[in-house]
Amino acid sequence: MSTEHGTEHGTEHGTEKIPTTRLGTDGPEVGVQGLGCMGMSFGYGPTDGDEARATLERALELGVTLYDTADMYGWGENEKFIAPFVQAHRDEIVVATKFGIVLDKDDPAKRGVNNDPAYIRSCVEGSLRRLGVDVIDLYYMHRRDVNVPIEEAVGAMAELVAEGKVKQLGLSEVTGPELRAAHAVHPIAAVQSEWSVFSRDVEAGVVPAVKELGVTFVPYSPLGRGFLTGAFTNATNELTEGDNRRAMPRFTGENAATNAALLEPVRKLAESRGVSLGQVALAWVQQQADVHGLPVVPIPGTRKRSRIEENTAATRLVLTDGELELLDPIAGQVAGGRYADMNFTSAGRE
Repeated sequence: MSTEHGTEHGTEHGTEKIPTTRLGTDGPEVGVQGLGCMGMSFGYGPTDGDEARATLERALELGVTLYDTADMYGWGENEKFIAPFVQAHRDEIVVATKFGIVLDKDDPAKRGVNNDPAYIRSCVEGSLRRLGVDVIDLYYMHRRDVNVPIEEAVGAMAELVAEGKVKQLGLSEVTGPELRAAHAVHPIAAVQSEWSVFSRDVEAGVVPAVKELGVTFVPYSPLGRGFLTGAFTNATNELTEGDNRRAMPRFTGENAATNAALLEPVRKLAESRGVSLGQVALAWVQQQADVHGLPVVPIPGTRKRSRIEENTAATRLVLTDGELELLDPIAGQVAGGRYADMNFTSAGRE
């Protein structure tokens, strides 16, 4: 696998490190795969805190340097959870967090969006405090509030950079035009949106804008929230209470059965290469860097050391053109939307 920038592998205690690429046009080098930390304490049911903390350390050993959280993951609890790790390795890692999604503690299913400048300022102070750091490396607008001009919101974010509270800016689930408007106010280092074998709507307008502006694309849910690992045959019954995926269209009823059947080409490819389904799915996402000519740093989430080893190994799996073609039709056949309400996504505004 090639990347735009670093391609050398280092070793540490017998551990082969993943390649690197640059975050934005003038940002730091980061591993070509990051780590989504949300599930360590929020969203996917019960978790083993000790194993999750060991997973953070193992990821760093393997060359993972971008760690992703958000203020809404457990009302700040996820930031607190990773804070000791962040502080212990402050000069070795890039920590990303987000603002913009507002939760209702009385109704966890209810979500709002707020990009008001005063709210942004209160959010950054809260995240700095919970993470126990002086500066956030990458600060994302988690969702776009259409009631606030994006130029106004990004202008407020730019002030945080000028004040030394934030190093780089990111946007999540924005359209191509929204990205261009934001980038004209202040350089955007990264765009985070869902991108996987199952979810490819970003390729129409967002990916070309990201490439044009020299932005790094950070795919979240590159494993389809676990569906692409083949772990589910009846997702609704197999997910625990408190798992957000129980309410997601692709995991429910007939949709789940339809989507499970779509994994057959992934399964056959995995068997022929002697790898897991998840590694095929991750290799596909990683390879979009070459397909589209832009830096790509997916952030699969996991809470287990064995999974981080499996996931990072996928950076060394290169699919052939024929294998890519085999996977190409899948996204167009997926049953159900990414979310029940797509208004909060870039696809819902394009």
